[in-house]
Formats: sequence, structure tokens, C-alpha cells
Amino acid sequence: MGRPYSLDLRERAVGAVEHGGMSRHEAARRFGVAVSTVVNWVRRFREQGHVEPGQMGGHKPRAISGGHREWLIGRCKGADFTLRGLIEELAAERELKVDYRSVWEFVHAEGLSFKKNAPARRAKPSRRKKNARQMDKLSASH
Repeated sequence: MGRPYSLDLRERAVGAVEHGGMSRHEAARRFGVAVSTVVNWVRRFREQGHVEPGQMGGHKPRAISGGHREWLIGRCKGADFTLRGLIEELAAERELKVDYRSVWEFVHAEGLSFKKNAPARRAKPSRRKKNARQMDKLSASH
């Protein structure tokens, strides 16, 4: 992630526009930044009285919390589920729009998962079972 431009550069560019009579295009050319950058700095200065950068990054609270969390835990323990199905249920029943990643992280963090049942697993050969013997190693009596 990039870093914000220095406060000194911001103040000089805005000062050139506000007090020096330069246009935003001229100031952008002079200080080597994009025109839109100078436009935004001047707008911020006029609206907020400063040109300091806003906060970058930080903690974003989870969308699935409170009552939604309790409902989702109960739903996951009750019956089979898929992540895409949970997304649709949250949107339809709880009016909460979340993405696939949010639901996956929630299910993973809570230790909730749905495993396939035993009969479905029996259709595959066991990975631990010994391999069949080769025909040339069988005794002649067989």
C-alpha cells in the first residue's frame, strides 16, 4: 500500500493555488502530482480547513455479529449447509448482505463445518487399504 504525500508538499501545492494565484493544473505540473490530487487537496482545505491525510487502514468490524451471529451459529448446527446457501439465507431471512469470504471466515473462526456423511464416503476406496498384489507375485497354485 502506498503512503500519503508529505504534509509539506500538500501545504505548498494548496498555498500555490490559494495564495499564489496558480491554477490547479499549473500547481500539479510544478509539484509533480496528478491534477486530481491537487483538486482534492484544495477541496479538503476549503471544506475542512486542513490538508492532512485521512486515516489509512484500520480495523473493520465484522458484519456477522450480534443477533446475526447467534442465528448463524444455530443455523449451522441445525442441518446441512453450503457457504453460498448461507449467503442467500442471510440476505433473504436476515436482510444482511455479506460476501463469500465473510461467511467463510465466520464459519472457520467459529469452528463450524459440515462434513459429508459416512455412507457418502464409502463410495470411494480407502486410502489406507493395502494395494492389490501383482499377478506375477502370486504363487503358481493360484
